[in-house]
Amino acid sequence: MNFLITGGAGFIGSHVGERLLRDGHAVWAFDDLNAFYDPQFKRRNLRDLQALAKPFEFCHGDITDRAALDEVFAAARFDQVIHLAARAGVRPSLADPALYQRVNVEGTVNVLEAARQHGVKKITLASSSSVYGLNSRTPFAESDIVTTPMSPYAASKLAGEALGHVWHHLYGMDVAMLRFFTVYGPRQRPDLAIYKFAKLILAGKPIPVFGDGSAARDYTFVSDTVDGILACTQRELGYEIFNLGESQVVTLSRMIELLEGALGKKAIIDRQPLQPGDVPITYANIDKARARLGYDPQVKIEAGIQRFAEWILGSEF
Repeated sequence: MNFLITGGAGFIGSHVGERLLRDGHAVWAFDDLNAFYDPQFKRRNLRDLQALAKPFEFCHGDITDRAALDEVFAAARFDQVIHLAARAGVRPSLADPALYQRVNVEGTVNVLEAARQHGVKKITLASSSSVYGLNSRTPFAESDIVTTPMSPYAASKLAGEALGHVWHHLYGMDVAMLRFFTVYGPRQRPDLAIYKFAKLILAGKPIPVFGDGSAARDYTFVSDTVDGILACTQRELGYEIFNLGESQVVTLSRMIELLEGALGKKAIIDRQPLQPGDVPITYANIDKARARLGYDPQVKIEAGIQRFAEWILGSEF
């Protein structure tokens, strides 16, 4: 099949593209290589994909540019779209909420509408565990009422879920919305905590720890997230929302301990106040994904951090 991956040069997108290429599919990666973090990271990912010598094409473009999207859709007949492109991150969204609205909401409308007008019936979209906000029940289940987003980023992702439902309801598109939970692993974005902490530990510099270290996250190794994404591409779902997490909660302090062990170096802790928009815990109930997708995460945090450390120790950046 022919797959279009928006955000296809990014962390998760490049892993999805690699898996699809290895499985014999053709992949087009649509990405604007913006300066949210150093574009050299995405260019390295593209080189890795091109080195596979499989049917792969990179398309440089922005999802807020409808004409650029139409040009890509007109150039190839796509069987499915995997929409991963977005402005990411809770804290950066506080600084520029309008940008997050434009890219994550208007950009998603552009992708959905381009897919519809060019006859693509199936689309898989990235949402986020951040939509749960200050959810009082754990683990978080897809049936929970989500009305308390805590950041512009979370609100933009919640809007994306609603838009996906509209395009399913009005036009019969098959839509899967995937709530990712703190994805990590090789090729991780440099703005994410595990990458930043590893680089600072290796450099002998202090790592900023917001709060007392008790904040807990459902860290999910990237290969497990990719398994869930591809499972959606292989099923007719109508409109469904799925949690893709490890369903294992790890505190910030424990994650730092694991990094120290994998890197063979102690961290210097710089305690700072809690940040606006942060939530105390993310924790995925994955019963629905197990039952409907056969989703079965395999990589526990201890093994995942070790694999990440091996990658970063050999990384050129």
